[in-house]
Amino acid sequence: MKLGLTTEFDAAHSLPGYQGKCACMHGHTYQVEMVVEGEVGEDGFVIDFYQLKKIIGATLQELDHSCLNDTLPNPTAESIALWIAERLKKEMETTSIKLYSLKLWEGKNKWVLID
Repeated sequence: MKLGLTTEFDAAHSLPGYQGKCACMHGHTYQVEMVVEGEVGEDGFVIDFYQLKKIIGATLQELDHSCLNDTLPNPTAESIALWIAERLKKEMETTSIKLYSLKLWEGKNKWVLID
């Protein structure tokens, strides 16, 4: 079974070597949509949404209200999504769920999908 959770974080970045406006420091409200997959346990849950919120919260805490260039050398939407997905997978290693997909929205109407 699959479960989904959506949350947001705010951060700034610039794109090194980029020819255009995004070469300058600017900010976005990012939206993260994660879908996890697992079996329904004897307790009736794949995972409690509260636990899922803690997992994604711990992952995004480092990015929220930060300069993404301090964490990633070239913080494109693609590299941010990959960074988040890798950390979520680590956070879920001790659970019975796995990351099924992750969609990162960079502001409105722009997103990347890892599935």
